[in-house]
Amino acid sequence: MEIKLTNAGKRYRFDWIFRNLNHSLSQGTKTALIGPNGSGKSTLLKTLAGHLSLSKGAIQFVHANGSAIPQEDIYQHISYTAPYIDLIEELTLEEAITFHAQLKPLLPTITPDIIFERLELPKTRQKELRFFSSGMKQRVKLALTIGSNTPVVLLDEPSTNLDVKAISWAHQLLDDWIGNRLLVIATNDPGDLQLCNQQLDITHFK
Repeated sequence: MEIKLTNAGKRYRFDWIFRNLNHSLSQGTKTALIGPNGSGKSTLLKTLAGHLSLSKGAIQFVHANGSAIPQEDIYQHISYTAPYIDLIEELTLEEAITFHAQLKPLLPTITPDIIFERLELPKTRQKELRFFSSGMKQRVKLALTIGSNTPVVLLDEPSTNLDVKAISWAHQLLDDWIGNRLLVIATNDPGDLQLCNQQLDITHFK
């Protein structure tokens, strides 16, 4: 799958968040979306996820065979998480994993049991998510997002709320599960940057 941005721009009222952005993201690339806090990284990531529309230009989602993906079907091809995206906290961990897998199938080699094992959160299977710490919730979001069977994975500040050990856990999860998929990480964390093979600096498109 490929995502093509042509003269893309997004503004709120009179302020351009980014504009004149021409860039293609293709399968197998691991892109770090960089820029200072408040520079628009999250806005661009929401646009790539199909959650926001452009104010100017075009974004096109293309299958590997070259055919365009209809806008209404984009969600089937993209997994996306961010600190501001909430889990359903009334669900237990087991219920949350099962519910997610019904909405967005997991990778062929991954089962709900494997997700639980990789989380490394013992004695939490029947615990409601509202009792999890912020770091535990972030682990769950990352495992469900990266473990979903989609050609595109978008992560906004994945190291948020994670301690040093958990950051190492998240990086190992990406190494093990991302494969040849299209990955975009909005981050300025040095460890996250090392996971990527190219960078896109949003400050170049102001």
